[in-house]
Amino acid sequence: MQGENLTIWSLFFLEGFSRYPELEIVLFVFSLVMYLITLLGNSTLILIAVLDSCLQSPMYLFLGNLSFMDICYTSASIPTLLVNLLSCQKTIIFSGCAVQMYVSLAMGSTECVLLAVMAYDRYVAICNPLRYPIVMNRQVCVQLATVSWVTGCLTALLEASFALQIPLCGNLIDHFTCEILAVLKLACTSSLLMDMVMLVVSVLLLPIPLLLICISYVFILSTVLRISSAEGRNKAFSTCGAHLTVVILYYGAALSMYLKPSSSSSQEIDKVISLLYGVLTPMLNPIIYSLRNKEVKDAMKRLLGRITLHQTRENL
Repeated sequence: MQGENLTIWSLFFLEGFSRYPELEIVLFVFSLVMYLITLLGNSTLILIAVLDSCLQSPMYLFLGNLSFMDICYTSASIPTLLVNLLSCQKTIIFSGCAVQMYVSLAMGSTECVLLAVMAYDRYVAICNPLRYPIVMNRQVCVQLATVSWVTGCLTALLEASFALQIPLCGNLIDHFTCEILAVLKLACTSSLLMDMVMLVVSVLLLPIPLLLICISYVFILSTVLRISSAEGRNKAFSTCGAHLTVVILYYGAALSMYLKPSSSSSQEIDKVISLLYGVLTPMLNPIIYSLRNKEVKDAMKRLLGRITLHQTRENL
């Protein structure tokens, strides 16, 4: 700290779940297992999307980006959580806190936009199948993915830069990570500018993309219901089921965290939601896409077959 008001901190203490020491080992095991499954599942999806020639469609390009975001998002906070769950000194330096806050915000914001892009991709594929190769060509897909990344990274930079400049009257963060809302609770005075930035970014990245997703699925549902054969309807629904499930999980947690009144739940509940949002959702994404998508399951079988064949040749 510097000066008499002690508002510039070089070290922060993370409260985490230290109020419940008997649960810390359980939470450590739970978080570690979920994190390893997240790394394995999302890395596998990226690998098969890159290596399998049958998965070179726009949907799998976006899915690869989604998996990479989930790896980055969990890696920004979960390793620190794991260390602190086993440590008596639950600390993080200012630069580490800044990086953690920025990466979490950037990946979360980018995913909001990307899920809307993926909904548009499904809309074009089902409602305009003949024009799909033209509308969603490789260049357009790369541009849409780039827009998602740029939007998420820039809005995160805006939020984090404002948040880190606000004078803080303490260095005990009542969270297991440098989550922006938890850090802002330490502010000495409320900042109207910061509140406006948070509100504008939250509206731009939560309700608006969600509205676009809903509009896309209204058109999709209308088109699917006009398909005469049950087999055709089931095939159309199967291509959207995984994405829709991920959207419900992701936006359900995000909206409950960022758009609720501050007095509606305790900080302990916020931490539990954050843990589920930061660990469980990224872990479930590749599982959902694998279980509900025949192409992904077939690609995984081909990849496992190649690995088995390679090992057999090496043994011979």
